[in-house]
Amino acid sequence: MERAQDRSADQTDERYEGPAPDRYDDRTPEGPPLGSPPVGDYEDRAAQWPARRPAEPETDLELLVHGVGGTTPEQMLGDPRTVRVSGDDTAAVFRRAEDVEDRGEAGSALAGRDPRGEPVREAYVWCNLTSGDGSRALWLLLLPFMVVNLAHWMRPAAIGRQRTVRLYGLLVRLTALTLTVLLVAAVCEVALDLVAWQCASAPGCVRRHSWLGFLAPAAPGAPAGAGGWWSAPGRRLALAAAVPAALTGLLWYLSHRTWSAYESHRPLSPDDEPDADAAAPQADVTEPDTGARPDPRGSALARPGFWYGRRLVARLRAAHTAAGLLTVAAAVTVPAARFDRRPGGPGVLDVLGWALIAALAAGAVTVAMVVCRRGRSERRLDRRLDRHLDRCLPLGALALLLLALLYAGWSRPGWQSTGRLPGAWAFGALMLAQGLVILALAVVARVLYRRRPDPRTGMRGLGGPAVALLACALGGVISGGVAQRVADWLDGTRALLAGPPTLLTWQASVIPPLIAVLLLLAAALAVRTARLARAERARVPGEYPGEPEDPPRTRAIAHARAMATLTDSVPLVVAVLTAATLLLGAVALAGAAATGKTPDGAAQRTPHLVQAVAEASQALGSWLVGLGFVLFVTWGRRAYKDASARRTIGILWDVGTFWPRAAHPFAPPCYAERAVPDLTWRMVTWTRRTGGRLVLSGHSQGSVLAAAAAWQLPPSVRTRVALLTYGSPLERLYGRWFPAHFGPPALAALHRDIACWRNLYRRTDPIGGPVRVPAGTSGTAPEVDHEPLPDPRAYGRTLDHPLPAPILGHSDYPSDPAFTRERARLLTRLLPGLPAQRPDPVRPDPS
Repeated sequence: MERAQDRSADQTDERYEGPAPDRYDDRTPEGPPLGSPPVGDYEDRAAQWPARRPAEPETDLELLVHGVGGTTPEQMLGDPRTVRVSGDDTAAVFRRAEDVEDRGEAGSALAGRDPRGEPVREAYVWCNLTSGDGSRALWLLLLPFMVVNLAHWMRPAAIGRQRTVRLYGLLVRLTALTLTVLLVAAVCEVALDLVAWQCASAPGCVRRHSWLGFLAPAAPGAPAGAGGWWSAPGRRLALAAAVPAALTGLLWYLSHRTWSAYESHRPLSPDDEPDADAAAPQADVTEPDTGARPDPRGSALARPGFWYGRRLVARLRAAHTAAGLLTVAAAVTVPAARFDRRPGGPGVLDVLGWALIAALAAGAVTVAMVVCRRGRSERRLDRRLDRHLDRCLPLGALALLLLALLYAGWSRPGWQSTGRLPGAWAFGALMLAQGLVILALAVVARVLYRRRPDPRTGMRGLGGPAVALLACALGGVISGGVAQRVADWLDGTRALLAGPPTLLTWQASVIPPLIAVLLLLAAALAVRTARLARAERARVPGEYPGEPEDPPRTRAIAHARAMATLTDSVPLVVAVLTAATLLLGAVALAGAAATGKTPDGAAQRTPHLVQAVAEASQALGSWLVGLGFVLFVTWGRRAYKDASARRTIGILWDVGTFWPRAAHPFAPPCYAERAVPDLTWRMVTWTRRTGGRLVLSGHSQGSVLAAAAAWQLPPSVRTRVALLTYGSPLERLYGRWFPAHFGPPALAALHRDIACWRNLYRRTDPIGGPVRVPAGTSGTAPEVDHEPLPDPRAYGRTLDHPLPAPILGHSDYPSDPAFTRERARLLTRLLPGLPAQRPDPVRPDPS
């Protein structure tokens, strides 16, 4: 396979006049390199772009955007020889080599005109944004954070309820903060409680794990000072605190690294709303412009600052890092302070302990205030950074942690570690706080939904609270399961150690009944799918008239259609899973608080059947979490070494990381903050330089990126751009689960803004579907949705299809004749709207 390098500076279009501006890469005559930061105001940059002679109206370009899982430019362009014309190794635009080689012939390729009469095709490849180098495997650690970040964007659409919308965002950010505290507390439970506090003080456990020998205290009856320097409980805790502190540092590093690589790409500032900055508040406010006020272009995705969350992520990263460090400091301080408060204890250490606890409480309040009062700025491109806050908050928490380690490590004769580490009640308090916040979030979401009800909205507006609850449940189950498995590893007999807090054991024990509920739901969905398949078998032969009936072929087509409808059952699955999780979580919290024992211990005086169920659930839950943890580590290790495994993980992130990190800074980075500016820059620079027609062609998740990029285009460019989507989840998934940004009003506004739009889908496609946008009010433009494409193209063997045609489902839409036909119609519809040589308002007419 031949892949040429980037264009050289001497390969310029013969119609180009004047030198390229210094700020642009001269390898890319059509415009600046993808993702390059803007310089000055948009109008100033546009005025400095070189003038062009009038371009021929037949100059055409099709910009392809692939979907989830990624692909290669060779597959997208149908040619083994491709050339990268702009971009880098992470995301780039490619063309066929022959299109670039033919550029010297009347500049045909540069102008966007294929010699064969078809539009020149460019492929935007962005798959490395989610499945690049081996470090992406570490993103598996961030799954609960990614899930809770989705909840921020799943709020119902509402107009005129600005305070309620702000409250919704505040509650989601508080939920995200509790997840960070939960993760760090779980690591503290393993490292500080199970290892340093319990196992290191038990001679039998130390004999089983000789690497803990230097932490073991002196044997009973031994002379004073017989133990090692690290044998004191406070020093053991101080040493073990390095593990959760290192994890917090790792999370900070991953967030900072991706922040520099993703959020640093500034989008192109639009010039179609000159009063946008004046309308937006210039001062920093709590949660400005999150959708409570109507957008002139239908969706917040059209705002200049939507895809530039650099300031917010830096701010939240500082707060969450400080929260993690303060959690570690509290886990070290509380046991030492409790010992110092005993009668006859050292008065100086007692005072220092109270002072340190007060400082930790003040730090926690500061963190909460930063998380609550600092929101997104979307109506303007906010390039500022709160450098003092971003630095001082984590450094202050680190200083408190060092003071806590010094305080705990001070010599305390007579201090021994027995039982569990003091402070185990914190897990119950944290779980209760999460439940109360999520219940409040559900009330707020319901209020917003009743303002503008839409029956197609997922779970009637409760999708965001449900996802937030699942994120907390995922974090709790992982924490409890890992703690239980580590305890079993340290003490296989369960006789040497007190074990983890009973609540964590209860959380792991609810996994088997939760799986049982899901199995029952899966069985119900299987029966429902079988009924749909039987109904489809009666319809399939009538859709292929004149073909001899083939029962196996009919069953295959009907089965594919029935399976594709399972996507529409996702709201039911999420609702059942959420209800079961809420109920079982409440049972676990109540059982741990009421009995103070593990499930098998609490069931000792109950009937034998209840005892058997409790024991089996506890044992099975522990092993299931242990198995899941092993698979988790194995998958991560394989993903680190295997590019195909990283691509599989990337499919998960393609959907989960489309949205900016507005709730949790440790979530995987938002690739759209790089991809959307890339596409916008490409379309604006190409259309302004050529005056040609451009079809933005997006498949699957690529259609979502294409729509987001189209919203960011200035008016003079939108009139020259057509949108072609196929296999698109814009309404079927995004419209239902993210109604505030992709609901019916937003998609209808996009239809009005863009020159023309057509959407292709199949009934066998489990992801794509109709966008349900009606025809324009003028009556001259057709509806956006094409009628469902036949799949397969032929029922049996025909002259045109001598071999059985495959059932394509979600793939290979360009192979259908309707694709080429609709693309040609879009270009034809663009032709009347092309200006002969309309000068841009920001620069003089070059003629």
